[in-house]
Amino acid sequence: MNTNSRLEQANDNAAAFWLAQAGAHGWQSRVQPGLTAVRCARTPDDSQRFVVTRPYAEPGVVEKELAELLDEWETIRFTLEDPYGGLDLSRFGATRMPIMPVMAREPGPVEGVPTELPAVSPARGGGSLTVDEVLGGDTFAQVERVIVDGFPLPARQPWTRSEALPEQLLRQPGCRAWLGRVDGAPAGACLSYDDGRATGVYWVATLPDQRGQGVARAVLRTALAHAHPDRPATLVATSVGEPLYRTLGFTELAPTCWWTRTSLGG
Repeated sequence: MNTNSRLEQANDNAAAFWLAQAGAHGWQSRVQPGLTAVRCARTPDDSQRFVVTRPYAEPGVVEKELAELLDEWETIRFTLEDPYGGLDLSRFGATRMPIMPVMAREPGPVEGVPTELPAVSPARGGGSLTVDEVLGGDTFAQVERVIVDGFPLPARQPWTRSEALPEQLLRQPGCRAWLGRVDGAPAGACLSYDDGRATGVYWVATLPDQRGQGVARAVLRTALAHAHPDRPATLVATSVGEPLYRTLGFTELAPTCWWTRTSLGG
């Protein structure tokens, strides 16, 4: 499959993951051709999310659609993901974030990950590193805390259970959670979302005091091995995570431009 098609799969997965979160939280959403919008109401930052999913010939058309949604939803804060890089949202008071790569890994097995969970390996700092799938309850709350404090998600700090990631999210089809522990203590986590065409990986996080032990690698390898290895895997990489993802077979599809507005003043 060509790069453009893989990119569209990545875009669609990101949009679908936000729609799954909307379903879990009870948020309003809107799907328009080439643009998916989620109104993250009643959250600490009340920030809306927009994902551009298809190339556009006229940036002004997309910007007009965005303006209409911002007005309808009385939006103050928002983040927009533009994997095509042609929009200029400065007139909305938004700031462009650092460019990040959209990446994909072609379907295939992950060598060295056991078929039975938990996956067990030695931690680099000593002790035992285990990774398992989380199905809910108090253990999913541990996943949420690791992501809030390890990613981190400042708007959700201090962590409050179910505020960022309610347990209902695991009841959304395709959403799965993975938790890494060092000697039994929560250390790292991520979520995966399978939409039937690709598996997206989101919020790969390690707690600050557990970094450098290979936790993120172990969590990600386990998720890739057990969450539909027969499908391509997609993600958006931070500068910190990109080297790890490349070693696991991810390659860049395109640079994505994210715009964010934190207040009406920009």
